[in-house]
Amino acid sequence: MFQQLINHSPDLQKLRNDGYELQKNGGYLCIHHIPYLNSAKELKYGSLVTQLDTDVKGLKTVKPHNHVIYFIGEAPCHQNGTAMKALINQTANSKLLEGLTVNHTFSSRPADGYSDYYHKVTTYVELISAPARSVNPKVTACTFNIIPDEEESSVFNYYDTNSSRANIELLNNKLKGQKIAIIGIGGTGGYLLDLLSKTPVSEIHMFDGDNFLQHNSFRAPGAASVDCFGDDKKSKVNYFADIYSHMHKGIFRHSYYLTEDNLHELDAFTFVFICVDKSKVRKMVIDYLLAKGIAFIDVGLGVNVIDGAITGLIRTTMGTPQKFDHIEKRIPGDDDDNNDYHTNVQIAELNMYNAVQAIMKWKKFLGFYHDTLHEHDSCFIIDQSKIINEDTET
Repeated sequence: MFQQLINHSPDLQKLRNDGYELQKNGGYLCIHHIPYLNSAKELKYGSLVTQLDTDVKGLKTVKPHNHVIYFIGEAPCHQNGTAMKALINQTANSKLLEGLTVNHTFSSRPADGYSDYYHKVTTYVELISAPARSVNPKVTACTFNIIPDEEESSVFNYYDTNSSRANIELLNNKLKGQKIAIIGIGGTGGYLLDLLSKTPVSEIHMFDGDNFLQHNSFRAPGAASVDCFGDDKKSKVNYFADIYSHMHKGIFRHSYYLTEDNLHELDAFTFVFICVDKSKVRKMVIDYLLAKGIAFIDVGLGVNVIDGAITGLIRTTMGTPQKFDHIEKRIPGDDDDNNDYHTNVQIAELNMYNAVQAIMKWKKFLGFYHDTLHEHDSCFIIDQSKIINEDTET
């Protein structure tokens, strides 16, 4: 809650005590009712918007990392009606969040930067409002009006300050509300979890009945402690959930295999990632998802040792209710014993690459990335460093 952040942040407390109209919107701090003059020398009121930097737990503010600030309103002007060109860095409508569009970017940087948000906000207010106060000394930004805190709860255990700094919060909204299943959390599945845990999806469910063993650590994200491999073994889903629940609240554990008896559990998901190396299981899951109209991505590695070096391909195949006629020819239907992937497990970079391909394809599907081909099958050929994209959506 924003009030809790104010309670722990002396700079925000001082702004609130002075009477500024403060509001938190995503990773931004908005300050409303800022008086200024427009080009017609009329008194107007606008809003300042700044990135809001906090400690890792989101409990209190830290020194602002960025000296720029945004403005909602007309271009503020001097007393003679000329624009404050020394202050205005850029004039362009920019949508930071749904319902939050700014019109200008201001830049005024002290030699040592801004010490806190009180210093930053009051400096910009003084620059913008001085001409208005010279015309009418009674105008002020300090109204003592309190704006209700309507901030929604986050799926993260601490603020996603990266999204606001990179101005991608609006894009991240396209991922909200998703309920994701990862079937098989060993190699590629572990990297998928790593990437998904950094997105604002509502829930991430892991399905895997295996234990996390020593060899798994050499193709999993992060660095497992030797304590993980004692007599008291952890299941894979418990091992990964214990780590990634530090960041994302919606991590769910299913330490069992999917069978025909429990496939109905997939009905609750908006998207499914399939990371299994048994074709029989893969076909069972895919047939069920197609029947239910649930979109999915199936990943796979086909690698062999030839002349003392690894070669092969990395496959990423998506199926949706709109496009699934390619599935049978792209996804293996039989278990292939002539594949060194089953024995050579120390190929973490291939698992990681496969997960990156899958995440980017999923984000394209949701409109996060531009997608000009709408390909539903991609193969990376290792020895040629070539990506072959096929089965485009017409």
